[in-house]
Amino acid sequence: MALIRRAAAQDAPSLTAVGRISFTETFGHLYPPQDLNDYLYSAHTDEAYAGWIANSAYGVWVAELDGELVGYALTGPCDLPHAEVTPGCGELKRLYLLEKAHNQGIGGQLLKTCLDHLTRPGRRLWIGVWSENHGAQRLYGRHGFAKVGEYEFPVGKTRDHEFILSRPA
Repeated sequence: MALIRRAAAQDAPSLTAVGRISFTETFGHLYPPQDLNDYLYSAHTDEAYAGWIANSAYGVWVAELDGELVGYALTGPCDLPHAEVTPGCGELKRLYLLEKAHNQGIGGQLLKTCLDHLTRPGRRLWIGVWSENHGAQRLYGRHGFAKVGEYEFPVGKTRDHEFILSRPA
C-alpha cells in the first residue's frame, strides 16, 4: 500500500515533475511535440501546485511508495463546461500516477481519499476524462459516476474529446 497524505508546500516541485512525467507516459504519444511541450509547461508548474496547496478551496494529495512520490490527486471547485455545474459542486481535477505505480491499487486509494474529502450532503461531484481512457472510466463508474456530457480539452493546439462524468449528491 502506498502512503497517501496531504501535499505540503515543499511538494510543489515534485508534483510538477510527476505531473509532467505521468502525463507524458500516458498520453504523450497522442500529441505533436510542440503541443505536448506547451501543455506541460503551462499546466504543470511549481507555482500552480503551490497555489493549489495553499488555497483551502483545493485539496492536493500525494501517493508515496518507499518515500518516493509516485502520484497525486487534485480536487477543487468544478469548472467543467456543463449547464448543471453550480458554485457548490466539487471536481476531481487530476489523478495522475507514474507508470511504475500502475496496477497497485494506488489510483483507487487516491480516488477514495478525494471522494471522502469532496462528498457532502447535497453536493454533486464531477470528473472530466479523456474519451479513450476506458480504464479510468471504469474506475469512476465503480464509484457511481456516469457520463453526462462532452467537451474539448486543449493540449497546445490539439483538442481532445473529453467526457464529463457526474455523480449525484
